[in-house]
Amino acid sequence: MALTAFTPRKLGFRFNIVGMLGFAVILLWALVAIFAPLIIPYSIGDIVDFDYFGPISVKFWLGTDYLGRDILSRILMGARYTVGISLAAVCISCVSGVALGMIAAVIGGWFDSVLSRFLDALNSIPSKLFGLVVVAGVGSSIPVLILTLAVIYTPGAYRFARALSVNINTMDFITVARARGEGTLYLIRSEILPNILGPVMADLGLRFVFIVLLLSGLSFLGLGVQPPNADWGALVRENIGGLPFGAPAVIFPSIAIASLTISVNLLIDNLPQKIRDRSN
Repeated sequence: MALTAFTPRKLGFRFNIVGMLGFAVILLWALVAIFAPLIIPYSIGDIVDFDYFGPISVKFWLGTDYLGRDILSRILMGARYTVGISLAAVCISCVSGVALGMIAAVIGGWFDSVLSRFLDALNSIPSKLFGLVVVAGVGSSIPVLILTLAVIYTPGAYRFARALSVNINTMDFITVARARGEGTLYLIRSEILPNILGPVMADLGLRFVFIVLLLSGLSFLGLGVQPPNADWGALVRENIGGLPFGAPAVIFPSIAIASLTISVNLLIDNLPQKIRDRSN
């Protein structure tokens, strides 16, 4: 057996060690997001140190922020917002985009043309500009952030799913299903979706990374999660004054963002091998 991978025959998947490491980090952050209120050592709003931008110590494992609050507690709670908002937004965007893409590919005609042109126009708007305009105009709240991020990335999910579905729609087994009198819902649910599910899952992971980075960018500009709560991007923004001093309060939130996004990319890189092995 190679040292870099193992193959569980019953599952039919080949797991790469690097991909497994990425999955472990993602699972860790997911568990932190769920159980953060139970594991934080201090309340996120409590000033527990009179030394602002305090160093790492036995009492404060990741130092303190610009007000003397425990940065470890704020990072752990920030995971709830970064992971939760991004996961909700990517699920909404991918589910709606993939569903519309498959429907457009099967129905075709004017419905496909009108929907494609509308979403192409929406996709042409720069994502950060769209997010800034919507959040600045409507106000920053968690539902607004989720819906804004979902709308931004729905056109991309639609185009990806439609391209895959158009190719599947021309295959012989689809023609046979139509000849049997199967309806649109059957073709989408039983014929097209199972054949595009693997690439769609990989695309979902990639869009999750984009959403995490866009959410962090909006929060860095002050339009994300509002105080006293904060996601990781907001933690970087509010502690940016400690950057010249190498303060842990600005370094560790950045490491948290990097660890999550890199781990998702590592897991995505492992998906194609799993998909190939399953198709054999």
